[in-house]
Amino acid sequence: TNSGHDMPVAPNLLNQTFLPTRPNEAWVADITYIATEEGWLYLAGVKDVFTCELVGYAMGPRMTQDLTAQALWRAVRNKRPAAGLIHHSDRGSQYCAEKYRKLQNQFGMQTSMSRKGNCFDNAPMESFWGSLKNELVHHRRFACRSEAQAAITEYIEIFYNRQRRHSRLGYKSPARFAADFNKEVLAA
Repeated sequence: TNSGHDMPVAPNLLNQTFLPTRPNEAWVADITYIATEEGWLYLAGVKDVFTCELVGYAMGPRMTQDLTAQALWRAVRNKRPAAGLIHHSDRGSQYCAEKYRKLQNQFGMQTSMSRKGNCFDNAPMESFWGSLKNELVHHRRFACRSEAQAAITEYIEIFYNRQRRHSRLGYKSPARFAADFNKEVLAA
């Protein structure tokens, strides 16, 4: 993303402390791109740091404010987080834009941004991009964007969120980890 702009940036609230205690306490967001024979496909994602679930995402032929806003809307629609959630991203213009910041305010989110040029400040999201590319993208050649979109949607919805086990989650999938956590909370 383009961080060479003069829009305001938020402080780094997470400061590489990726240890939330419950779902929807901290989300990370970013954009990546996937090559197709038709041209680039851009993927904006929002990930829950506690469950490792990709809670919202959007894909399109351009890296725009609308793409990141669509991913955030989907995350909020899917999870309905309480006010106070920390939303962390890089300093890209899509995340610093007034339209996106208004959405965050509308949802009662605290805005957090990485230090300039420091990908480690957004490590959970970078980790997801690495998994996606190593497990799917680098093994495929996509003829068109719609083919890539279908494969990525299946990877996220069927494999990553529901089946892929994470050592950090006790070798459970994000969906199983979240279900077990919610069961414990209800039993307490």
